[in-house]
Amino acid sequence: MPEKRSSFDLQERLIDYAVRIIAVAETLPNTRAGQHVSGQLLRSGTSPAPNYGEAQSAESRSDFIHKVKIALKELRESFVWLKIIVRTGMIKPADKLSPLLIETDELISILFASVSTAKRNLKDDE
Repeated sequence: MPEKRSSFDLQERLIDYAVRIIAVAETLPNTRAGQHVSGQLLRSGTSPAPNYGEAQSAESRSDFIHKVKIALKELRESFVWLKIIVRTGMIKPADKLSPLLIETDELISILFASVSTAKRNLKDDE
């Protein structure tokens, strides 16, 4: 029997995000700057998915918060790298990255809310 997926699976969304980041990194110019930005974007943009995966098996609520915060930090960094790509014109037309910038912003909001909720629940547990 096939595995049933919920309509909102954040882990899958983060994996899809990483795939999109890889595609962007592969299209960057083969220059010193392009290679540098590509490497940084690959590192930050592919790490939220595995970090969130680790959070799902956290040993405590505090451990969950810590791991989700790492994923959140990496998403924020990716957002900055994407803006740098847009402003330098490394990908043309720059508006090709608009959907990915929107997705990054949405994922940041989701993870921020998750951390806030987990912190509130942590206080309730005390």
